[in-house]
Amino acid sequence: MHRLFAAILILMVSVLRPAVAQQATPDVVWVQIEAHPSLTVARDRAGQFAAQLSDVNGFALGGGWYGIALGPYVRPDAERVLRAYRLRGEIPRDSYIVTSDNFGQQFYPVGTDVLRQGSLPDPVTDPDAADTTDTTAAAAPAPEPEPVAEPEPADETPAQARRSEQLLTGGERRDLQIALKAAGFYTSTIDGAFGRGTRASMADWQAARGYEATGVLTTLQRKALMDEYNAPLISVGMRYHSDMQAGIAMQMPMGAVAFSRYESPFAHYDATTDDGIRVLLISQPGDQATLYGLYDIMQTLKIVPLEGPRDKDRDSFTIEGRGNGVVSYTEASLKGGEIKGFTLIWPAGDEARRARVLAAMQNSFERTDGVLDPAAGADAPQNVDLVSGLAVRKPRLSRTGFYVSDDGAVLTAADNVAGCARITLDHDYEARILGTDAASGLAVLRPTQLLAPMTVAQLRPGTPRLQSEVAVSGYSYGGVLGAPTLTFGTIADLKGLAGEANLTRLALSPLDGDAGGPL
Repeated sequence: MHRLFAAILILMVSVLRPAVAQQATPDVVWVQIEAHPSLTVARDRAGQFAAQLSDVNGFALGGGWYGIALGPYVRPDAERVLRAYRLRGEIPRDSYIVTSDNFGQQFYPVGTDVLRQGSLPDPVTDPDAADTTDTTAAAAPAPEPEPVAEPEPADETPAQARRSEQLLTGGERRDLQIALKAAGFYTSTIDGAFGRGTRASMADWQAARGYEATGVLTTLQRKALMDEYNAPLISVGMRYHSDMQAGIAMQMPMGAVAFSRYESPFAHYDATTDDGIRVLLISQPGDQATLYGLYDIMQTLKIVPLEGPRDKDRDSFTIEGRGNGVVSYTEASLKGGEIKGFTLIWPAGDEARRARVLAAMQNSFERTDGVLDPAAGADAPQNVDLVSGLAVRKPRLSRTGFYVSDDGAVLTAADNVAGCARITLDHDYEARILGTDAASGLAVLRPTQLLAPMTVAQLRPGTPRLQSEVAVSGYSYGGVLGAPTLTFGTIADLKGLAGEANLTRLALSPLDGDAGGPL
């Protein structure tokens, strides 16, 4: 059903029309797809997008930057356009929705003024740019240089910028250093002190963005720097969200997720875009044993791939999983008899945005009063393959083995483990192949940690008798029953069909899962 909706959505995008023909209203939004510090580059890119997409516009953003946007649309249409064009790869993945107050004069299409803020001239078509027919001394003036050839006029003089800079808090000063560092201009300590190194990095950033390189950022330049740094957060609608039932408040990507349901111990926030971003809030009463149990359960879920670091101490744990096209991160801690935390599930290949969003969530995480009711979601449909509404990771193959030594060595059929990249015993304990014997078709497995089985199988002495009753013990249904099943039969012959002396033929009806079980 999801695929069908996506296909229908893609078809709809081509017929969406602008929400406003002449002037934007407060409820009108745009999908910003690119920004450039060069007007020439921005105009060329706008033309390239317009060859493939409709509703392409270009506006000055201030601070020497020029943005390319699709629209205008009402917000629901903008969200559909954003999802569909991202899915088809026709716009960058970090495109996001903005309002009209982010834009100034329009530069594309040339001569258009949708927002009634004026339009920038095109040096190529502007009649005042040149007059090649008049050769007298009163000839028209030479063409004006490209607007980006000179630094943009500053919103403040250096002296005014220093005065406004003095009003910054220590945190705001550190944020500017962090943004400069993320942009590759600052390499020193984040201390909020604007010394020689910070000033040099500010000047380098100004020069790279088309400003006069004074080494002192004006108010608008500081805003431009922080907007540039926070673009990953803006693209997913990062904002403060409080879940009263879970007793958790934090910054969350609410432009990419929405609350779905409670199924203890999780508050589910499912994806609202094709990126597939999801968030789980973890909230339950408990003690250390409960915390450790949650740690084990999380690693059985499909949303937590097997590869990635894990860390657990007496009152907290973190789990990162990478694989199957996703990266998931989980953290939880125990305080005052309450276990709280969160899981962020993110598509692989988008690490820069994921890291920024995750850091914002970690830094803002706050415990508030209350904890999720353990009975929450008890009336949800039940499924043995689900834990609190989340799919459990299932093995490719499930077969039987039995303990043959006091330290946990297991004997099974060699075919059961042939070609397996990962082998587990009882789902939880990893094991490796100690050895195989082609003649007998048997394999011995050694768990990676010492186990203490309750009992160990021993060989029965003597030769079995024809037609005597036998029973095969095995996990016939892949462990669904939680205990082995006995399948009864008789010994049909003490040799194989071709007279093999090392084979015994049985008259019984085993299932595939019984393979490797004891007789």
